[in-house]
Amino acid sequence: MASTSRQVAIVTDDPGWHGRQLRESLARHGLESCYVLLTEAWSATDEDLAYPRLPGFEQTPPLGVFIRGIPGGTLEQVIFRLDVLHMYVEQGITVYNNPRAIERTVDKAMTSFLLKQAGIPTPATWVCESVETACGIYRRETAAGHQLVLKPVFGSQGIGVQRLNQAPDRISQEQTGGVFYLQRFIKPGADVYQDIRVFVIDGVAVAGMIRSHHDWITNRAQGGTCKRLVLNDRIRDLAEAAVRACAIDYAGVDLITDEHGELQVLEVNSVPAWWGLQKVVDINIASALVDSFVARINAAAEVPAVCR
Repeated sequence: MASTSRQVAIVTDDPGWHGRQLRESLARHGLESCYVLLTEAWSATDEDLAYPRLPGFEQTPPLGVFIRGIPGGTLEQVIFRLDVLHMYVEQGITVYNNPRAIERTVDKAMTSFLLKQAGIPTPATWVCESVETACGIYRRETAAGHQLVLKPVFGSQGIGVQRLNQAPDRISQEQTGGVFYLQRFIKPGADVYQDIRVFVIDGVAVAGMIRSHHDWITNRAQGGTCKRLVLNDRIRDLAEAAVRACAIDYAGVDLITDEHGELQVLEVNSVPAWWGLQKVVDINIASALVDSFVARINAAAEVPAVCR
């Protein structure tokens, strides 16, 4: 189903600065846009029709869907929300990032697997449900002189991340969601804690920054400071390789330099914020994202429906 609308849906429950940036960039392409809540989406298969619906697009599907967030919920709710996005893709509507890519990267366990399978340096990671298994990994790693970090499998902005100073048997299921994602702690290669965020669009690293903090969690949302980084070939190549491994349209790739001066990829973020990065780089990130998004919309419009 090709859309005849000139309006784009921006999926977000908190538009804020990022939403305004996207709307302004879309307007420069002559496109209207509106913010929609994925929690208010619905689908129907009645008479001879099968279709998803977003608020404001009950009669005509959007020209494209730009994802700024997938709200949490029960397993059933999250699956249904992603199903709605997949339905749009099946109908030839451009969804950015593609929901399949979001599924691969919002799940840290799958991201770690894909990075390792592609031969990309990334910290040693273990994922399990068993408390006994998690405690065994903790004992083995600490005996070898390593520290472990426990992260939510689904999480962002450093929320819920903790360095373990005791076996994880006393950590509640509410903190882990019933799954232990354990990653070897990377000791800093400098006097301060730092990591690198690289923004990749259409497979090309377009901007980067160093995030620093007196604490080991360097996310800007946790108080980290941002400084522009001129990308060298090694950083660029690793970030772009990580995006290829996850088959994603655009991403914020997090890298860290270990105590031996070697780079490792920590995460690939499929719905990255860019407020902090925009403050330290010249490129207009929202415009670059929208340029890519609109190019995909135009390319999809040129493909006959029968070929989709």
